[in-house]
Amino acid sequence: MQIHKVAVIGSGVMGSTIAALLANAGIPSLLLDIVPSKLSAKDEAAGLTLEDPKVRNSIAEGNKSKLIKMNPAPLLVPEFADRIEVGNLSDDLGRLNEVDWVIEVVVERLDIKIDLFQKIAAIVRPGTIVSSNTSGISLKAMVEGLPESFTNYFLGTHFFNPPRYMKLLEIIPGPNTDPEVVKFMVEFGERVLGKGVVMCKDTPNFIANRIGAIGSPVILKEMLRTGLTVEEVDALTGPVMGRPKSASFRTIDLVGLDTFIHSNNNVAEGVPGEKDSFILPEFIHTMLKNGWLGDKTKQGFYKKTKGPQGKVIEVLDINTLTYGPQKKVQFASLDKAKQAKGLPEKLRTLVNGEDVGAEFAWNILKASLLYAAAIVKDIAEDITAIDQAMRWGYNWEMGPFELWDALGVKAIADRIQAEGGTVPPLVEELLSKGYTSFYRKTEDGQTAYYSDGNYHQKTVSPYAFSFKQAHKAGKVIMGNAGASLIDLEDGVACLEFHSPNNSIGEDIVTMIQKSLQEVEKNYLGMVIGNQGKNFCVGANLMLILMEAEEENWDQIDLMIRALQDQTMALKYAKKPIVAAPFGMTLGGGAEICLHTHSIQASSETYMGLVEMGVGLIPGGGGTKEMAVRAMDGILPGIQVVPDYFFAKRFEAIAMAQVSTSAEKARQLGYLRDHDRYSMNSEHIILDAKARVIDLARNFRPNLPKKVKIAGPGVRGTLELGLYGMRQGNYISDYDQHMGKKLAYAMTGGDRPAGMLVDEQYLLDLEREAFMSLLGEAKTQDRIRHMLAKGKPLRN
Repeated sequence: MQIHKVAVIGSGVMGSTIAALLANAGIPSLLLDIVPSKLSAKDEAAGLTLEDPKVRNSIAEGNKSKLIKMNPAPLLVPEFADRIEVGNLSDDLGRLNEVDWVIEVVVERLDIKIDLFQKIAAIVRPGTIVSSNTSGISLKAMVEGLPESFTNYFLGTHFFNPPRYMKLLEIIPGPNTDPEVVKFMVEFGERVLGKGVVMCKDTPNFIANRIGAIGSPVILKEMLRTGLTVEEVDALTGPVMGRPKSASFRTIDLVGLDTFIHSNNNVAEGVPGEKDSFILPEFIHTMLKNGWLGDKTKQGFYKKTKGPQGKVIEVLDINTLTYGPQKKVQFASLDKAKQAKGLPEKLRTLVNGEDVGAEFAWNILKASLLYAAAIVKDIAEDITAIDQAMRWGYNWEMGPFELWDALGVKAIADRIQAEGGTVPPLVEELLSKGYTSFYRKTEDGQTAYYSDGNYHQKTVSPYAFSFKQAHKAGKVIMGNAGASLIDLEDGVACLEFHSPNNSIGEDIVTMIQKSLQEVEKNYLGMVIGNQGKNFCVGANLMLILMEAEEENWDQIDLMIRALQDQTMALKYAKKPIVAAPFGMTLGGGAEICLHTHSIQASSETYMGLVEMGVGLIPGGGGTKEMAVRAMDGILPGIQVVPDYFFAKRFEAIAMAQVSTSAEKARQLGYLRDHDRYSMNSEHIILDAKARVIDLARNFRPNLPKKVKIAGPGVRGTLELGLYGMRQGNYISDYDQHMGKKLAYAMTGGDRPAGMLVDEQYLLDLEREAFMSLLGEAKTQDRIRHMLAKGKPLRN
């Protein structure tokens, strides 16, 4: 089985963004929707009719065009929209025989889906995979009566919104789905689309929305009982509980009140025995009637308006259904929980408090833990599927059974029984065997989970690598406080950063040097990667500021020289070096990547040389490398003025541009044509390892060479651009001053255009400009502001 082209039927928000996800993965799609029933005013004015192809495809075309404007962006770069072809269900349904996979994403009505699948079954080629993106309608009911040759290739593929960013993909086999089709789609979903795949049973709302659905009715009932406000509930159900900042009501505003109600009712209707648990309070129905659906109507539990001072966010009073200013939330239990270290301790502190906030938190947490334990065998193969679904689909830091363990299974059970509650049979069974947790570590450091009376080793993806496991398994070759060299086996080592925020200091620079020496002696090559929150946020600004305030200029100069020396050592290493960046890859982190032989990034890599935001220019070789790449853009023997090649890269540094994806990083000049990225961020270490092995087969180290400089003419062009921006008040005087320093360093100072120089000459210009700016009061003010506020100061 292979998938080269896909048809997506239904071009609404989910359908179009699934097509965007496919485009990001390099897979073209045919996006189909219905033909409009009447002309728009614009079409009438243009003299078009309902028979014009432009009109007939207008719904799909209009939804495709919205992809470019959406925020957050569903496409890695806008140009990927070209991979999506549009059509309509009346004229183009026959084209389904061109594709390898058909995804149905139409309205959540069983009758419409049944009719559509009957038509699809008559058209697709034998062996075409067909799936529904339903969020919980019975798959069996959709295809009942259709031939086995069709149902063998039919299943559910439930993406979460927005598909680019939400990791979860629930795969639900239909009644007759061939196991090989399921296996293929699991592999394809994880490897090609970059998803965390969870297998589900064909039950209402499947796993994540089934567990998630119980939470909101409980929250609403407890809210009414305790008299808490919207902002109080969100404060108690956000990060302190290991859940997203959007918490409860901001999340409903985000997904839409109508969607929330539909998901809730789907369980209520599909599981009659639980119907009473999903009854929603009257004010919810009033909000729906009023059209207060959330973000899409600019009014839900929160209302966004513009005031004299800018954007104003008001909050709903559920008793009066009026909006007013947000009030500060104050609970002693919440304040203490925020001070605790780690999620388990935060939760224990919160639910064991003595105020109404603690009572509320305990009751809603208890409800979700009891519900998950009661229905696990009905909806999933084991507890790991439920925990993964909630982490990937709802961005919970811990799934329900991980939370049972974090709070203590026996402690929770004892408290529930003391309150007159009943403990689910699964929990009783676990405790009766003398076990105290749903998960445990095996002797080799792997994770085992409880199921059917015993512990079973948790399945691990063959494409994923764990640094935690590597440390436990004794794979550390050498290391210090900031970094470690890890044996990835097969002759490849990995330099792992693990300093605070993975910021670059002396310890990381030292480990680069030592690792290169070790790798060049004993290994095929090296990966540079880690599994922190971000790849690297840049240099240690606090250290740089402290040294500058004490005027330790010689020490700072030595630090910058050391970093430059090591980035150059990476570039000219005798063994292949592959960087594996992901997330924020800024400043010095980007400079390290720029100097490796190849980059194997995550598709979600946000890379940038951002030093100008703190009053500096890139000093670890980034300025030099972007200048070298600008001149490399000119073909040998071709005489052209290099203004364009420099302007693009100069702008990227001067404006501190950060890529919004790995593909955007390529457009900005941070990634080269031969650099690659993986859709699944958990795969980048082993993908980078494979890249090292591939390069090592016929590796030729880079040889130092002289490079051409652009000269004063190009610098003058860049400075003219800076002047225009200053005159238009787009930048400050100091921004212009810094820009001139950057232009001088990038274009080779006062030496003539075309002159050949060593890279060290450009490095010296870069370092001198860095040191000069660091000595200025306004730069130090910018650094202080960034450290204090986390955002740039434009002084």
